[in-house]
Amino acid sequence: MAKPGMAAPRLGEPVALPLEREPAAAGRPVAARGVREATVVPRTGPGGIAMEMARSPRRALREVPPEERPRERLAVRGPAGLSSAELIAIIWGSGTAGRNAVDLASDAVAVHGGLASLAAATPAELAMLPGVGTARAAQLLAAFELGRRLIADWPAGRLLVRTPRDLADRLVPQMGRLEREELRVILLTAKNQVLGIRTVYQGNVSSTLVRVGELFHDAVRQHAAGIILVHNHPSGDPTPSPDDLHLTAEAVAAGRLLDLPVLDHLIIGHDSFVSLRDRGIAFDRPGAKA
Repeated sequence: MAKPGMAAPRLGEPVALPLEREPAAAGRPVAARGVREATVVPRTGPGGIAMEMARSPRRALREVPPEERPRERLAVRGPAGLSSAELIAIIWGSGTAGRNAVDLASDAVAVHGGLASLAAATPAELAMLPGVGTARAAQLLAAFELGRRLIADWPAGRLLVRTPRDLADRLVPQMGRLEREELRVILLTAKNQVLGIRTVYQGNVSSTLVRVGELFHDAVRQHAAGIILVHNHPSGDPTPSPDDLHLTAEAVAAGRLLDLPVLDHLIIGHDSFVSLRDRGIAFDRPGAKA
């Protein structure tokens, strides 16, 4: 706590720590060892972000031996051999005065309690981190988004869907932490290979708002043999709601009329999913006729 009449330190601002004094020898004045500086960095704690003094010495990257620098380590060990902070440091390229990129990245990961929480942070939350700002926040957001798209992307006709997890493994990382609901339709060939994926609704995915015909629009145009519905729950809980069950029943009935079967409906949570087929809901089988 700041003393009366003193302003509290701001995030990222160097502050003077109390002088440490050596014990006085007989007939000798007490000598001060000097004033140390520390940087105020935030950390997550009860009730929000608390102030913490980072007393560890900081080194500029040019002072780090070449074999310890992230780029050189990447060339020798490959990306899998680097820590998350080192990988982020390579993306950022440089640090700030008195703090190298690895230090900044380590603090960013620590404040959010891990890489997964850091990836879920908003642009404003990232930009507020000491030494990050809008430019580095944008670089980090772009890198995380590319990772999500890579996981969810697949060449048409190459992914074979044998079980619900084949889709969930790709879609949970991309859809699990969306802030609003999305309803997607997976188009399948007669051999259950992915023909394409379409986002048909964003917002409130309710059986009273979704036009069932829209679910089949692209499937009919592309001569798909079947479809799988996928949507997320922003709350993180993939438990099916009554609206989810009602929408599924309507879609299955419409698919039978169109001779285009609905094979499953996946509901995505933060780090989990539910397959309505696995929950015992009646779906058609591939190639089934009405």
